[in-house]
Amino acid sequence: MIFLEQQKFLLGQIVITPAALKALNVDDICRAIDSHVCGDWGLLDREDKAANELALQIGGRLLSAFQTTQGIRFCVLTEADRTATTLLLPEDY
Repeated sequence: MIFLEQQKFLLGQIVITPAALKALNVDDICRAIDSHVCGDWGLLDREDKAANELALQIGGRLLSAFQTTQGIRFCVLTEADRTATTLLLPEDY
């Protein structure tokens, strides 16, 4: 559950690729979106996390990476203009 005081940016319209929809369950999706919007970038390395922090300040794209309990890696990507957030598998990118 997102607490508004922890939300760091707007998500815009949330969309999901067909492959991600097939591979992910609702709990995976909700946890990832909650983490992403609160600035928990998941499995990214230090450089990519720093790039996201800069993007928060200057309005760039935001990317997070997560893994399901079944080991499926997936990404959450919010566009620079904050109009859309997409859940996708790495091969969808």
